[in-house]
Amino acid sequence: MNEVATEPGISLLYEDDDLLVLNKPAGLLSVPGRGPDKQDCLSARVQSRFDDALVVHRLDMATSGLLLMARGIAMQRALSAAFAQRQVDKRYVADVAGLLAPCAPEAPWQLIDLPIAPDWPRRPLRIVHPEGQPSQTLWRCISQDLQRQTSLLELQPLTGRSHQLRLHLQALGHPILGDALYAPAPVQAMAARLHLHACDLALAHPRTGQSLQWHCPAPF
Repeated sequence: MNEVATEPGISLLYEDDDLLVLNKPAGLLSVPGRGPDKQDCLSARVQSRFDDALVVHRLDMATSGLLLMARGIAMQRALSAAFAQRQVDKRYVADVAGLLAPCAPEAPWQLIDLPIAPDWPRRPLRIVHPEGQPSQTLWRCISQDLQRQTSLLELQPLTGRSHQLRLHLQALGHPILGDALYAPAPVQAMAARLHLHACDLALAHPRTGQSLQWHCPAPF
């Protein structure tokens, strides 16, 4: 495991001539934001070392975990197509408020199917809305903490809407710990950061067809 940058530190988990896989820390933007104070981000740090690195997908600033970058425009197009065609398997873990019954490993995933739209008066927030974009998330409970009254969930987004996992879990009645955007104040206060982490990533290499997969355990 190599270090692309120092504090707050981005771990480079995989590197070849076509793609990079990185572990983004919570609190770091994936791409530059608006204004001079929002130019420090994962993509800029990576591009300082790999000048051909290009963004394929993003994680929210508050979310940590696995993020894929392409090397060169042709590979960016190939990987973007793989994401669009749902050929990339992404999984997350989230620590949520409330108790849910743990699922057996062989049990089917449960589906949240709720459309998401911009919350125009409160942009950049979003809301579940019947006229929003179709949005689907598979979930299952891994474990529960009776003392804290929390549950650890595994999540598989079938679509990639902004704030999708945070909104869907809020709508389920189990907001994510530390979620400063969508959780009520007592749930926000239960964690110093958002307890959402991209833990697994799998795809067929666009050039070689080799099956690739990475796992990065949650830091919470």
